[in-house]
Amino acid sequence: MKKLIKGLHHVTSMAADAKENNQFFTSILGLRRVKKTVNFDAPDVYHLYYGDEVGTPGSVMTYFPFGKMPKGKRGVGEVGVTEFAVPKGALGFWRERLASNGVTGLSGSSFLGEDRLEFDGPDGDSFALVEADPEGRAAWTGNGVGNAEGVLGFHGARFRLRDADATGELLTFMGYERDEKEGSVTRYRIQDGNAARTIDLEAIPVGKQATQGAGSVHHIAFAVEDRAAQLEVRKALVDTGYQVTPVIDRDYFWAIYFRTPGGVLFEVATNEPGFDRDEDTAHLGEALMLPERYQPYRDQIERNLAVIG
Repeated sequence: MKKLIKGLHHVTSMAADAKENNQFFTSILGLRRVKKTVNFDAPDVYHLYYGDEVGTPGSVMTYFPFGKMPKGKRGVGEVGVTEFAVPKGALGFWRERLASNGVTGLSGSSFLGEDRLEFDGPDGDSFALVEADPEGRAAWTGNGVGNAEGVLGFHGARFRLRDADATGELLTFMGYERDEKEGSVTRYRIQDGNAARTIDLEAIPVGKQATQGAGSVHHIAFAVEDRAAQLEVRKALVDTGYQVTPVIDRDYFWAIYFRTPGGVLFEVATNEPGFDRDEDTAHLGEALMLPERYQPYRDQIERNLAVIG
């Protein structure tokens, strides 16, 4: 499987309110909404995608806003922190901007020599901005966010696990290399992939089990170039004993899913065909896009969804 996984593709979380979620990621974090569609398994719920100009794999944060669902409870067995990369020197700008917008949980620190700013999302989500080299990435700008400080995409993610060793073995099998360790956190890094290349495993042996709800990561997706690579990955996982779903068409990528030893749901998603398959790049995320099977029910679906702009 080595060199087939290219880093992160997207991270999908859950939210309580679609309008609040959209406002936070577009108006405060300054990301572009690159797709407004529905949960393909529950079309009365939005599936909102935020990222860079075109939704480049490794930049896309997605959400299922499940109405007034209760907040999740933080613990072990989950993606504990989703990390975004920003240009070096940008954290002062973000501390001031987030504080002025009433964002809570602001906490600056350094990990493995990287300066970071942690903060809460609107549902108690755990996020961090990490200063990093752009590596050719460009931020989506606007709403008071410029190139010098804009979000470049993901830096990585931090898992919180009772036993990190089994997940570390899985990541190694997927092509990650064990990197440095600081305290109870061990970093794994993918080589020759995209810039969203790090996964940090935090071992918390006596931690309480997380309970999913609003603010929880539903699943984390890893990128492969195409369907052929995805089938190779699937075969390798199945041959190793993992229970992996068949390939599922998500319109903008193909996906497979499996549960990790630590309890986190992994997805492997293709970089093809991309978010511009049904919209011009200039108008990504503006209209409600539906999979073909839901087109006959468009009027009913639109009536049941909140207006978010």
